[in-house]
Amino acid sequence: MRQQKSPPARASLRSHAAATVTSLTLRPLTSVIPANRPGILVARRIVATTLALTSPRLPGSRIVPVDRSTRRGPSVRGEWVRGPKARRNDAVILYIHGSGYAICSARTHRGITTRLSEATGLPVFACDYRLAPSHQFPAAADDVRAAYSWLLSEGHDPDRIVVAGDSAGGHLAVDLALQLLREGATPPAALVLLSPLVDPTLELARACAEVRPDPMAPMSVVERLLDLYFADADLAAPRLTFTFDDVSGFPPTLIQAGGREFLRGDAEALATALDVSGAHCELEVWPGQMHVFQALLRVVPEAVPALASASDFIVAELDAAERRSSFSVVESA
Repeated sequence: MRQQKSPPARASLRSHAAATVTSLTLRPLTSVIPANRPGILVARRIVATTLALTSPRLPGSRIVPVDRSTRRGPSVRGEWVRGPKARRNDAVILYIHGSGYAICSARTHRGITTRLSEATGLPVFACDYRLAPSHQFPAAADDVRAAYSWLLSEGHDPDRIVVAGDSAGGHLAVDLALQLLREGATPPAALVLLSPLVDPTLELARACAEVRPDPMAPMSVVERLLDLYFADADLAAPRLTFTFDDVSGFPPTLIQAGGREFLRGDAEALATALDVSGAHCELEVWPGQMHVFQALLRVVPEAVPALASASDFIVAELDAAERRSSFSVVESA
């Protein structure tokens, strides 16, 4: 197990400046974009351009597209990502992007995925699930499950897969692990969740926003995006509002959240629930940081050490899983 690192005691001056600029520019801009198809297309362009500037992929990284789309039902789409010096093939990271089930893609998150690959030495499969408003719940979750099943069919054992995700991708990652456990299937070796959505009713998020609004995401925008995906779904259902009473063996989990983001309460609630269930969980709350600050690599100094901490966790948990597997083989012999 890794020696757990702690976030800094206070935010850097550059991250404070980034938060101020974001609250004066991106926040008011996104608040006036309508939550319809033309508005979503505009939002996708804005976010893609912003992330290309603030979180570019590492030079020298290798990207291989994957498209096994079907006309109906779940599809496997995304891209294989390898950092410039990533050479390992003994395990894989399944990455699930966020942004309200409607905005981002594997491409927009190459800043994160190339750096996770480089730091761990592992290939990353970044999943492109179907997006709202064209596709509603449970389309995204079904595509994530299809991606996980595809990795198994490609020869990757569950204890050699780590699932990582940010924001809505964090919700999809937890859903995947719970569904596997409830079906009696083997879950991944570990989860890494960056600013995860946990409560789709947004009650926890509203409570955080009332105390201190997130510089990046107005609650009205978040609500409109989630409505596009969840539509008429029962938000109290176990698959959406998570419960852990009926499962055991939930994977070791690292949760990172920003100290001034709207999903801080979600992160803390999930960490508490996992602790109560007996699962191993590490929670890192980074002071003064915005939602998914790890994606702001050129403007927020804390993004780099946060991803380094996540990478250390991945390597440590894969090593621990390998030791457990070796011990089981010895015992059975």
